Amino acid sequence: METVFIAAGLVFVAELGDKSQLMAMTFATRYRARTVILGMGVACALINLASALVGEALGAWLPADLLRIAAGAVFLLFAALTAWSLWQAEEDEEPEIQAHSGQALLAVGTAFALAELGDKTMFATMTLSTQYPWVWVWLGSTLGMVTSIMLAVVLGKQILKVVPVRVVHAVTALAFAALGVWMLLG
Repeated sequence: METVFIAAGLVFVAELGDKSQLMAMTFATRYRARTVILGMGVACALINLASALVGEALGAWLPADLLRIAAGAVFLLFAALTAWSLWQAEEDEEPEIQAHSGQALLAVGTAFALAELGDKTMFATMTLSTQYPWVWVWLGSTLGMVTSIMLAVVLGKQILKVVPVRVVHAVTALAFAALGVWMLLG
């Protein structure tokens, strides 16, 4: 059980202020909280399971530079899509929160899964699973990440009460672009 707490604490701290929280806050402006948490939570559990099972093998199959470049490209795509939706929105238009649906769940989960490929928490989970039983590492890392996501969704909803959604989307687009360029440059 100690392994669960080690993994959860490590991943939770690593996720504070990370792109996962930024994504959760952004998705919370468009989808219901339970859709965001469920979509990201399922993707998180699957990614952490793969990381724990694969361990160091993934690093041997895929060069770190390839993962970094792919992640950088994904963030530039997120930046472009966020900027495009901001540009397309009417001046006074507030986004309509989408109903919970399978399509929304798939969109959130897929975007999160792609963004997390090659992330530091993925490698932390892999590394821990070389030292501790994979099932406990998987449970702990998933618990830590989902807790971080829930925190971001709650904070995101509170931020929208005082900051216009257009400002949130503009800052998000800039942050995604900066992350994408940073990852591409190494």
